[in-house]
Amino acid sequence: MSQQNNTEHHHDPSAGEILRVSDVRRVLGAMLASAASSSAYVVVIGLLVWDISKSKLNLGWIGLIEFTPAVLLVFVSGLVADRYDRRKTVAIAVAAQVVIAMIISFLLRSTLHSVTPIFVLVFFSGICFAFISPAMRSLIPAAAPSEQALPRLVGLSSICWQGGAILGPVIGAFAYRSNPAMAFRLIALGYSLAIVGVLRVSRKAGTDHLGEAGDADAPSFRSAFEGLAMMRKQPILMGAISLDLFAVLFGGAVALLPALADERNWDKSSVGILRAAGGIGGALVTLLLAAKPVRRNIGKVLLGVVAGFGVATIGFGLTKQLWVAIACMALLNAADSVSVFIRSTLVPLVTPAEQRGRVSAVEGVFIGASNELGAFESGVAARFLGTTPAIVIGGVLTIAVVGACWFIFPALRNVDRFADLETMRPE
Repeated sequence: MSQQNNTEHHHDPSAGEILRVSDVRRVLGAMLASAASSSAYVVVIGLLVWDISKSKLNLGWIGLIEFTPAVLLVFVSGLVADRYDRRKTVAIAVAAQVVIAMIISFLLRSTLHSVTPIFVLVFFSGICFAFISPAMRSLIPAAAPSEQALPRLVGLSSICWQGGAILGPVIGAFAYRSNPAMAFRLIALGYSLAIVGVLRVSRKAGTDHLGEAGDADAPSFRSAFEGLAMMRKQPILMGAISLDLFAVLFGGAVALLPALADERNWDKSSVGILRAAGGIGGALVTLLLAAKPVRRNIGKVLLGVVAGFGVATIGFGLTKQLWVAIACMALLNAADSVSVFIRSTLVPLVTPAEQRGRVSAVEGVFIGASNELGAFESGVAARFLGTTPAIVIGGVLTIAVVGACWFIFPALRNVDRFADLETMRPE
């Protein structure tokens, strides 16, 4: 009997077996709807700000304004995800996003001459994202039927995210070109579908971190900082997240797409096409990862794909041909998808379930710094150096960051298999 249980414990379920679990399907469906809406939102907000101001610096300000709430709320948002039903946390925050999208749609009924009201609403969106990210990310391992299923489930969730990253920008950009207000109404509809999906997830998955009684100890000042403490105790965790932070921080070329399209005389819809190309590149890789996850030399693969991200960024900045830019964007996101897959599998494996929300919140700040703060850095650099130099220099610095991490985080570089990480989780 013990031999049979041991065999079942090490069973590696297929993607089909994982998808038979109803909570998995519901979490993935909610993620797809949320990803499509968020991706469309990013595109149309950038187009709207560019149309109003024609300022590269303002494109950068979008990222900084959206990132600020994640920093201010990092210990609060993670604690909420670890102390309350994660389904309800996601649903409430996404509902607020529906309201924001509808407010922007209403504002667009009249002519907007200032980006100030848009920036105010972007700030409130940042508050919503600060709570959505740790709660949603923590629902994924909770829905997994076993820890052996987690790598494949992460691959499946990446497919859903990339699927949203393909659909959202295309729909958003084309809808914006036709009717900007309609674009935001479609975003609100997508977020509404995400709410329906996440509320259908079982209470067990939403409260697995709270124990049998579905309750937890009262929140405390000390408990709010446990996510940061956990990261400091895990050099592999700190290395993986720091690599993403500093590498993507310098490679934030995507934020400059509206300006780049104008400078190179590409049609406005090319912004959506380029974003979608990135989603396609990422989706193809995540399909491969779902079928055949990375299992050996994980640390070296992670460092290698981030270096590839830097190379693709350089190519994207140098080319003036739209088809080459599309190819570079696809390669760039393909590399990033492998990085996200490894990090998304690594983090829950070395983090206790009851601390995943707080660790995810801190991780979210790092990710936000690499994306939103990276967008601000790119906007400032483009303002003073020009769009092309800003993108190319960012790619070079990304490669330099990989070289530094190779020596600073040997524990990360030497990670071989995900199974080795399970023994490192504190009890």
